[in-house]
Amino acid sequence: MDIRDYMLKIGKAARLASVSIRRASTDQKNIALQAIGEQILGARKHLMLENEKDLEAGRAKGLSDALLDRLAFTDASFDAMVNGLEQVVQLQDPVGEISNLVRRPNGLQIGKMRTPIGVIGIIYESRPNVTIDAASLCLKSGNATILRGGSEAIHSNRALSECITRGLTQNSLHECVVQLVEHTDRDAVGELVKMDRYVDVIVLRGGKGLIERVAKEATIPLIKHLDGVCHVYIDEDADREKAISIAFNSKTQRYAVCNSMETLLVAAPIAPDVLPELANQYLKVGVELRGCDDTKKILSNICQIVIATEEDWGTEYLGPVLSVKVVKGIDCAIDHINEYGSNHTDTIVTENYSKGRRFIREVDSSSVLINASTRFADGFEYGLGAEIGISTDKLHARGPVGLEGLTSQKYIVFGDGQIRQ
Repeated sequence: MDIRDYMLKIGKAARLASVSIRRASTDQKNIALQAIGEQILGARKHLMLENEKDLEAGRAKGLSDALLDRLAFTDASFDAMVNGLEQVVQLQDPVGEISNLVRRPNGLQIGKMRTPIGVIGIIYESRPNVTIDAASLCLKSGNATILRGGSEAIHSNRALSECITRGLTQNSLHECVVQLVEHTDRDAVGELVKMDRYVDVIVLRGGKGLIERVAKEATIPLIKHLDGVCHVYIDEDADREKAISIAFNSKTQRYAVCNSMETLLVAAPIAPDVLPELANQYLKVGVELRGCDDTKKILSNICQIVIATEEDWGTEYLGPVLSVKVVKGIDCAIDHINEYGSNHTDTIVTENYSKGRRFIREVDSSSVLINASTRFADGFEYGLGAEIGISTDKLHARGPVGLEGLTSQKYIVFGDGQIRQ
């Protein structure tokens, strides 16, 4: 069977399964999710061995440390994956929720009901935990899903997919509610993004090259973000200790993630006070600093600073490199973020209430924070149980996409025999 026929078979099966899962009750879906969690726990040793196969292959291919970090199962990431499943079980099922119900003068009651989207295709790279995050959220929101992970994680994803299928069939749900594309050929992606007869939306989690390619080829609506050029702005009215802690954590808690800070902006009046201490902390853990002229002057007695280029301000490093710029104040900070940022996640550190409110109102990003690390811009941390991705688009879903973002709404009308005159 060639790839086109293979993908069409998967698409047809997903459409049939979407009808089945739409009918499932909340209890049925939750029991299936718990069963999947039990299957994963029971297969822990096998999953770790399969993941090691992917890691060995990745090292042989020369994958970067950032990609290997995303690919690896650790005890902590394995536990987080299972805990994410349980958290999704505990979340309220959005399907069937009725809102905005109003009574018209003619007696009709008109409102909106949340409904599954239908079939969701998910294309992602490296992280095998996305297989579980995506499957659990699509299942709970009443959708069928087609998963296409990267070739670098094929052994891990196949093993996880087997656990999912056992959990579904054990509870009499259609086995094609969740399907994994086992073809690693990139042509499979090209077919998937054009299957508008069977797939309603595509969610993208991957590198810039993949997302740019799919955006050009797709005939299906996309949920995506291209880059994670995230900022922390330390305002002149910031608490010094909060500022240092937040700026350090935003960059170094984990490098190879889209919500890691890539540019630090510091108000000129406070820069001589906070930058030397921050620079020392960054240098201790091996972070390379690329700064503006003012940054270089302030840190001249501490270290050699690489002068930042225009390109640096818009670069997602995904590694131990940080751009630093001293700005006059909040106006310049907001202007810089809106010009060079990627509409992903940006934070202000300030004790000035009015400035904080201005920042969250005027910075046009999917997550905007006050006095908190950019690393919190994550579905699990936001209480969504997990996330299927982060969207920087402005239609339908924005920010971390959880259960509600995987549903649509339809108008519903309750009548009592009314006819239009």
